[in-house]
Amino acid sequence: MCGIAGIISPHSSDINIQKLKGMSDSLAHRGPDGEGFWISPKQTAGLAHRRLAIIDLSSNALQPMHFLDRYSIVHNGEIYNHIELRKELQKAGYHFTSNSDTEVILAAYDFYKEKCLQYFDGMFAFAIWDEVEQTLFAARDRFGEKPFYYFKENERFIFGSEMKAIWSTGIAKKIENKMLLNYLALGIVQHSSDKSQTFYSDIYSLPPAHYLYLYRGDLKIEKYWHLDKQAEIKISEKEAIEKIDYLLSVSVSRRMRSDVPIGISLSGGLDSSTILYYIHQQKKKIKTFSAAFPGFEKDESNYINEVSAAFEIENLKITPTSDDLIKDFEKLIYHHEEPFTSSSVYAQYRVFQSAKENGVKVLIDGQGADEVFAGYPKYIHWYLQEMVNRYRFSASAEELRKFRKNNINLKWGINNILASYLPSHVAIALEKRSFNQIVHQPDLSRNMLSNIKGREWEGIHKPIITKLNDILYFDVMEMGLEELLRFADRNSMAHGCETRMPYLHHELVTFVFSILSRYKINNGFTKSILRKMMDSRLPKNIVWRTDKVAYEPPQKIWMETSLMKDYLHEAKRKLVYNDILKPEALQRKHKALHAHDANNYDWRYLCVAGMM
Repeated sequence: MCGIAGIISPHSSDINIQKLKGMSDSLAHRGPDGEGFWISPKQTAGLAHRRLAIIDLSSNALQPMHFLDRYSIVHNGEIYNHIELRKELQKAGYHFTSNSDTEVILAAYDFYKEKCLQYFDGMFAFAIWDEVEQTLFAARDRFGEKPFYYFKENERFIFGSEMKAIWSTGIAKKIENKMLLNYLALGIVQHSSDKSQTFYSDIYSLPPAHYLYLYRGDLKIEKYWHLDKQAEIKISEKEAIEKIDYLLSVSVSRRMRSDVPIGISLSGGLDSSTILYYIHQQKKKIKTFSAAFPGFEKDESNYINEVSAAFEIENLKITPTSDDLIKDFEKLIYHHEEPFTSSSVYAQYRVFQSAKENGVKVLIDGQGADEVFAGYPKYIHWYLQEMVNRYRFSASAEELRKFRKNNINLKWGINNILASYLPSHVAIALEKRSFNQIVHQPDLSRNMLSNIKGREWEGIHKPIITKLNDILYFDVMEMGLEELLRFADRNSMAHGCETRMPYLHHELVTFVFSILSRYKINNGFTKSILRKMMDSRLPKNIVWRTDKVAYEPPQKIWMETSLMKDYLHEAKRKLVYNDILKPEALQRKHKALHAHDANNYDWRYLCVAGMM
């Protein structure tokens, strides 16, 4: 896990050590263990790197790293199966001077070219300069755990792990107004149909599961991996559990490879507790880190304590306050660059801070399980509609009854039944609803709303959903998961820590997408197959709870404090001054909401004002 940056240009005046040093300095938090710079012999490429030493702590693993007197690389992330790949490449005649995974990437690229990406199990963003061909090859992992941003103007190409590295070269920081409008009205930052779009004009993101080639100013971007949402294998639930158990065990084992201390980000839920179980099976002692909010109705402390006691492990809790949030808010905005949806981001930020303070550089995290195994309550009605669409009327009614018995309040009626047979109409209706939410947002100025003209549907695409896998695919590969991964990357790297996510092992994800929907949602429970797999391995209160929330702090209480109200009022004043909000917004009564409530406008105002 590191910070990478670079400049590619046929004009040597675009590339110098001072610029590369400036880019590196902007990423210093991502790599506190060292820095490196390199300019190619023909002065057409410059690379910069900030090092977070995790695997092979020696100087042999320093970057930019060079290979075969031809290739030079800067790499951010980890290739978890680098040990196995190294052995295969050694059989092919390659020799290595380090134990780092970065050198394995270079050898794999020389041997397989772009097909090397098919062999990597990891999270990564890297760029390889080929001095012989005068080309840049860059790639990003399958789900977007690691970031890669770029700016291109004519023959000049600038890239970095964060946008601040690009801005440090003199590129203007200019918010993209339609993206701003979508965020203020809908709370979304991602563009639902253009994965390259960021919150800023002229700065783009290499989409997950894509690579790029740059040659003499010509840029080619290709997708190298596809998640097949249509695949369906005939397998019993027992066989599926055995396969998931194996794949998750392998994934956790690989993600425990490290030359520095590892911990776990532990909530009181099934996902992180399951990871703890697999680590415990390896007989490794490990520290766990949690956010706790005593007295708050959604505090997870009792569940965290229960699973900690079951495995006899040390748990370190932090309890952020509203005063802490205000004190850290500018730093939070600085690290994230783009806005975020709630104060849950801050709770995660403080967990990584706690890990750093306790000498832990790597945290294992349960992110991705809900999106892959269908854990969120929002997936239930899509599953019921799949059942109705396939004429399983009595089964859907029984499933609905069981969910309600488990105290999961579902709105389900004739409209949902009709929607089961009219999926394209539903998608259109949802897009129209989003559009109406934008034009009827109560506080936006006329100037701000003018950005919708001619761009009405940009960023609010809704998928056509005929089965559960359709919405899971949308969340995993198109809209949702990548945003959460950005939060995790920025929160961890703000403190010079690495986060690893076993549920995003691509073989595991591919397999879970191929099993029947009823293995994922069944008998009134989401994540049914994962719960059944862990039934005898974890406390029952952890396995079968239905009220799990993720990193939810008492945001409503925080927002009602007098200091936060003053902070919010100043944020609104700033947005009125910049003609983003109407002056009347200053008179509108403050409305404190929970972190995951809809129409969380006041929180969005805080974020946008902090970015300006």
